[in-house]
Amino acid sequence: MADDTKSFLALLNGLARMNYYGQSEITEDFLKEQIYPEMSQENFDHVLTRCRGLLKSMVSADMDMTQLEAFLSAQSKKRDAPLSEEQISAVRKFWKLNKTKIHESIISQTMWGNTLQKVSWRIDLKSQARHVNQINAPSAIMELQIGETLNKDKAADVVRFEMDEEKLTRVLASMQEIEQQINQYVQK
Repeated sequence: MADDTKSFLALLNGLARMNYYGQSEITEDFLKEQIYPEMSQENFDHVLTRCRGLLKSMVSADMDMTQLEAFLSAQSKKRDAPLSEEQISAVRKFWKLNKTKIHESIISQTMWGNTLQKVSWRIDLKSQARHVNQINAPSAIMELQIGETLNKDKAADVVRFEMDEEKLTRVLASMQEIEQQINQYVQK
């Protein structure tokens, strides 16, 4: 039984590497050869399909451990091919170790452009100006670090700019509007 747990866990890890981590050297034939060499091709295909379905469900729902327990409980009560306790244990262990890595992998695969990596800002008061009415006027100094998603080794580009009080007020209003829109869609 311990061997069944290890084999099932190895198959889940292999599928994750093949489907989510981009390791093209891992194939279905390789998995069968390494994990289940004595199993018939038909039985292996059935186990493979089952594991793929489990992974797809867990990944698409981005299940937390509570959701996973409910999902595994339902899978163990299925009439046709219920999961055994050993298999449930393997899935639980696999998901605990790989959930975050798979989630990050999917995010990195779906982001093609640059990303905002860091925002720094400060408020300054002008101490010198051409006109007296501009002295002691607050201004915001912004610094944005923008990096490529796919090329993490490349240094991030830095954009610096200054905003006066009026521009800062408009930017903050726009950000509040964006936040309201996001909250509106999240609550649906």
